[in-house]
Amino acid sequence: MAESFSEFPSQLGPILDPLASAGSDRTRTADSPPVDGELSRPIRLEAASGADKYVISAEEQEQALRQLEEELDDATTSVERLNAALKEKDERKAHVLNELNRLREKIRDAGADSVVEKLMLLLRSVKALERQEFALKSNFDAKHAELEAEICELEAKASNDYDDKSLHDGLDHSIGTASENLHLAKKELAARLRAVLSLKRQLDDVPTPSELTQYKCRLAELNTNIGEKDRQTRKFYSTYNALLEIKELMLKEISLLNSINSQFQDAIASTAGQMKLIDSMEGILKGIKQKLEKMQVGLQADQKICDTLRERYVAAVADQRHSFTMSKALQEQRARNERLRSEVLSQSNDET
Repeated sequence: MAESFSEFPSQLGPILDPLASAGSDRTRTADSPPVDGELSRPIRLEAASGADKYVISAEEQEQALRQLEEELDDATTSVERLNAALKEKDERKAHVLNELNRLREKIRDAGADSVVEKLMLLLRSVKALERQEFALKSNFDAKHAELEAEICELEAKASNDYDDKSLHDGLDHSIGTASENLHLAKKELAARLRAVLSLKRQLDDVPTPSELTQYKCRLAELNTNIGEKDRQTRKFYSTYNALLEIKELMLKEISLLNSINSQFQDAIASTAGQMKLIDSMEGILKGIKQKLEKMQVGLQADQKICDTLRERYVAAVADQRHSFTMSKALQEQRARNERLRSEVLSQSNDET
């Protein structure tokens, strides 16, 4: 295509010069009457040097112009086709890059970067081991071919009545060397196979996406069950502590009543006994007051916690009502927007 473009001046030169000359002649003889067959008459042009002459008809000029236009159209079509192909490749490249970035973000959000890196390392290790296995198999095939060649050579020697003793010694030496090499190769192959199996087991241990989803659901269920059990356990411990305190208070009350019942008659018989009884009752009353104050402090703390929880509950209810109101308003606005859009579309259709 570049060659056809470079040939334009050389092709247009002999065409445009006669046209210019013909135009000047036609301008010069504009007053003269037209001649029949003037367009088909050959136009003669003499070069400036006077040495070269060109004879070009109007049909040849039109044919050359059409050829040039066709070549120009072909070049334009080729350029447009190349631009379209380049644009398509750019779009495909951008799409692939977007998909790759999306997968990387998904892996990063899922927190599986370490798992993916470990998996990629294991895959590279497996590929390296497979390449080594292929190389070892190639080496084994080469050695097998060498051994077959030696066997053929020994058979040829045996068939040619070669010295039996030297042949026997050579066979024993070859068999011993081959057995030793075979034993070493089996050991190396077994070690390689163990390494490959270990890597494959590690790859199998990596959970699949479906297994990860199941683990996630199961962990969520276990977390919910553990939370429920924790709440029940806290409730049981609170009930147990309350009952234990009630038991202690009842035991103290029973002990006090038994002590008063057993010592009341002896205490009221003398003044010292009465004073001792009064002191003991005052001590008991003081202890009861301290216990009551302690219980009131605990009750106030529980009341504060209850008030805080009630405030949080009221705030949550208010937020829920606000969100419900906002969602309802959003639905109304969406319905209004759809209605206005349908009206605008209907008006535009009516106008068209």
